[in-house]
Amino acid sequence: MWDVYESKVAEKNIDKLPKNILEKYEFWRNIVQVSGPEGLKEFKGFKDHALKGDWVGHRSSYLNASYRVIYLIDKSEVKVFVIDVNNHDYRRK
Repeated sequence: MWDVYESKVAEKNIDKLPKNILEKYEFWRNIVQVSGPEGLKEFKGFKDHALKGDWVGHRSSYLNASYRVIYLIDKSEVKVFVIDVNNHDYRRK
């Protein structure tokens, strides 16, 4: 079982998500908790992928055409750190 941690920025943005996006995020989180990030490959709609540029080392999953989950993986600790859930805004804050 994987642990999922949310940054303060992510927590704040999750609280503001529309209901349908929140439900999709909770589904994403459950998959990661049970199967780890590898489990996301079974669900093509998440379009999980590695990021480039300033975000090298991070990954992103689609929640819909606009919203993304940006996260880091720590395989040695079996942890996933959700950095942000946003409306496709990859600017560093």
